[in-house]
Amino acid sequence: MTEENIEIDDSLYSRQRYVLGDGAMQELAKAHVLIVGLGGVGVEVAKNVILAGVKSVSLFDNNAVKLEDLGTQFFLRQEDISNNLTSRAVACCKRLHELNPYVNIDVVESLDNIEILTKYQCVVVTEMLFEDQVKMNAFCRTQNPPIRYISCDVYGVFSYLFCDFGDKFQVFDSDGEESKEIFMKSITKENPAVVETLDYRRHGLETDDSVTFREINGMTSLNFKTFRVKYINPYSFSINCDTTKLNDYLHGGVFVKTKVTKTVNFSSLASQLTSPDILLNDLSKLETPVQLLIGLISINKFASQNGSSFKDISVKVDEVLKLAEDSNALMESKQNKIDSELVLSLIRTCEGKLPPLCASIGGIAAQEVLKAVSGKFSPLKQWVLLDAMEVANDADVTIKTSRYFSLNKCLKSSLIEKLKCLKLFMVGCGAIGCEMLKNYALLGVSIDPDGLITITDNDLIEKSNLNRQFLFRPWHIQATKSVTAAEATKEINPDLHILAHQNKVSSATQEEVYNDAFFEKQDIIVNALDNIEARRYVDGRCVANKRSLLETGTMGPKGHVQVIVPYVTESYSNQRDPADEDVPYCTLKSFPQVIEHTIQWARDKFESLFTLKPSSFNKFWENYPDPQQLVQNLSDSSQAPDGFGDAARLLQKKPSDWTSCLVLGREKFERYFNHKALQLLHMFPLDTKLSDGSWFWQSPKRPPTPIDFSEKNLTHLQFVISYAKLVARVNDVEVKPEDLHEDYILRIINAVKVPEFIASNKKIEVEEGDKPEKQQKIDEDKISLLISYLRDNNVATPSKLSIEHFEKDDDANSHIDFITAASNLRAVMYNIEPADRYKTKRIAGKIIPAIATTTAAIAGLASIELLKVVDQQPLENLKNCFLNLALPMMVLSEPGAAPKTRITNDIEFTSWDHWEVHGHKEYKLKDFIRHFKDKYKLNISMVCQGVKMIYVPVMPGHKKRVNDTMLKLLKPGKDEMYTDLVIAFEAEVVTDEYDDDLPAPPVRYFYQST
Repeated sequence: MTEENIEIDDSLYSRQRYVLGDGAMQELAKAHVLIVGLGGVGVEVAKNVILAGVKSVSLFDNNAVKLEDLGTQFFLRQEDISNNLTSRAVACCKRLHELNPYVNIDVVESLDNIEILTKYQCVVVTEMLFEDQVKMNAFCRTQNPPIRYISCDVYGVFSYLFCDFGDKFQVFDSDGEESKEIFMKSITKENPAVVETLDYRRHGLETDDSVTFREINGMTSLNFKTFRVKYINPYSFSINCDTTKLNDYLHGGVFVKTKVTKTVNFSSLASQLTSPDILLNDLSKLETPVQLLIGLISINKFASQNGSSFKDISVKVDEVLKLAEDSNALMESKQNKIDSELVLSLIRTCEGKLPPLCASIGGIAAQEVLKAVSGKFSPLKQWVLLDAMEVANDADVTIKTSRYFSLNKCLKSSLIEKLKCLKLFMVGCGAIGCEMLKNYALLGVSIDPDGLITITDNDLIEKSNLNRQFLFRPWHIQATKSVTAAEATKEINPDLHILAHQNKVSSATQEEVYNDAFFEKQDIIVNALDNIEARRYVDGRCVANKRSLLETGTMGPKGHVQVIVPYVTESYSNQRDPADEDVPYCTLKSFPQVIEHTIQWARDKFESLFTLKPSSFNKFWENYPDPQQLVQNLSDSSQAPDGFGDAARLLQKKPSDWTSCLVLGREKFERYFNHKALQLLHMFPLDTKLSDGSWFWQSPKRPPTPIDFSEKNLTHLQFVISYAKLVARVNDVEVKPEDLHEDYILRIINAVKVPEFIASNKKIEVEEGDKPEKQQKIDEDKISLLISYLRDNNVATPSKLSIEHFEKDDDANSHIDFITAASNLRAVMYNIEPADRYKTKRIAGKIIPAIATTTAAIAGLASIELLKVVDQQPLENLKNCFLNLALPMMVLSEPGAAPKTRITNDIEFTSWDHWEVHGHKEYKLKDFIRHFKDKYKLNISMVCQGVKMIYVPVMPGHKKRVNDTMLKLLKPGKDEMYTDLVIAFEAEVVTDEYDDDLPAPPVRYFYQST
């Protein structure tokens, strides 16, 4: 193995690989990183960088482990304190190494000789005063190439991150977004020429992006050339090209955004301290970042003047404020007035470190390390400053040394007491869940006997989890996530009260486990989930039980936090995620346009060939266990039972040995990638025109090209062999090691006499809205042939077929091999750019790209919001977050207020409201109707129980139901105390907003009065 070509363990790094790509992963695997300071921020950076898989990480921190370190540094333990000779770097080195055995980790004992820095491509500095940092940064800039310099730290409820990657830093992929083919509608003959997209598809380009064209008809000289663009609108742009003398554009053409290397220029720390370039993240705090930087500079100066200590800073407020005024005077953009409240808050809390801020700034800083050594994604220019002022301690207090020292310094005592007794339910113990639990442990959540953290996850730990779910280790593989996470969290803070469940939160567990009584006991719910359906379900349960919810999620470098508080904010379900576009059947079957279509086609073929058909085969022969009796019955009737054709054909073609499997694979290749294309071209020759005179084969339709099999083409062989292996497993055919020898396989394949193409006139769906025809009944001739086969061969009861269920993570099962080969062959057939195995696996397996840095940042930001919700802070203090560390971008914004629906001038409701009606044994539907008439002066026009219509007056027979009891109509279970109903009211006046019915909140009908 050489540094130029390093093998990457895909089973460990698979999801990160989808984010960074092979090139960046190779660069990481060669990188040497130094981390200075192993407190709460330093260890967070170290954890994330080690999980990412750099070559080596060196640690420098000679400070002895102290009791208060346990409140911010999650890899230190009580036993580390007793040994005064143990430094923080040495104490956590072994635990950091357990995260990733592929990373070399060592401890640096001294930085007195600054030349030691030349061993590293990137240096990360924490817990160092600005005065010393300026000198180190200056040295890093003098090297060739410059050493990438990052510094970050947390002071109480305030934090900063600074980056300097030198004067000319090369970025090879600025956004990490996958370049997709966009179909064109037209190109004008102008200077500059204007390009318009087909079907108003957004091009997603910005001015100065570059695009490359291909498949243009007419103006062919533009094909395979790259041009810089100028944005016009979402559907058109101009290119730096004079097309006035070119041939007319006829039709077709696609363009792809081309990744162009960009150069980013940085300034030194010394200059940035007076002329800062700051990334804004909260529009409600426009002046706060600069004010905070001034405050940080002032307390750094104070510490420099006091022997690198903040001792007595709280009694020298005037001195610090004077330093702040001096720092402001040196700023290029001077502030009109120093924010003395911010500086005072900084003074009060600076001796502590708020753990969620350590997580957030450490996660972002670690992503900057990955950028520094790989050139992937746009680096931070050059500061980001985050705060949690809303939860800051507002009193000067003397605090005794304890593991909660930082907490007591940072937070109000009333908030700390609430955290101790908190009852929190977290759903999901994956990547975000692990990070959340770490934060809860450091925040002292549920350390009181009255408090309890309940977690649940029904998954087991896999090797691929270890790259981002940092509580898990290799020896935990196949253990339960929730139980293991709970045990690991208790190691961080033994005071915690935590209970692990192994259930899925769904309707299946709603009655027995996660019922209303369970939710009503909780103070707050946290979603650490990876799918929309589960998020909506938990959100619905929180709305029904009036419980606050923290919603989180990540996808590669992107992440979000949504704060949901009863009656204050909107719920998760108030905002609808854009629906996935369904690919029309005819597109998948005959006219694929992009690689996603061919991957979906291959995935569908896998499901049909190796899952559905074997399942149907087994079911059919269970129903008809005697084939000879079935033959007799069919001889007397021309009506074949459903499924007979497929079941009999599978039986007829059932392979008996490995050779037969290879033959079937070769025949399937010919049918899919040669005959299918010939059939399409038979039905629609290349010169086919539509009724309006336009060409049939024009964008987005691509004409197929038949593929001739070649034993020298690895993709051709991969398809045949993977298909044969899957057929062998389905039919329980033994495959010996010698059967897989290349010479043997080629000899069999080359001897296959494939059937000749015979054109048919079977209808092909062309229009995008077409649906597949219902499967035609097998014709009589084919029935007769299959009957003859069963009879002549005296077929007995067939043995069951094995069923292959798609599994993306087992590389030995040939599933991804088959789908990759099938997809890429179809792509070549339709002149679509093929995809590598990793992209195919991600799309076919619906894998969500993930990386530890984003997860840490999002969990930290969510935990800050947890503090605000527990503290019952107003809407304007709460912050939803969306971030994209690739750009980098972070947007903190006030959550949307709970939307109100007005029924009448006097009546309105939110999604958090429900009305209650308390009945009794003889309570009738007419009593229910009268209740709303008397209380709200509204006439009911509909009552539904789920999808069941209980009362709709216009429905036949429904008016008679008014005399039935609610018990009879609703039919509650034995112990069911209430039923949730959906109702609507008659609209007295038809308006544009409401025509026939007025909406109403959910109604909860109790079977007994209170």
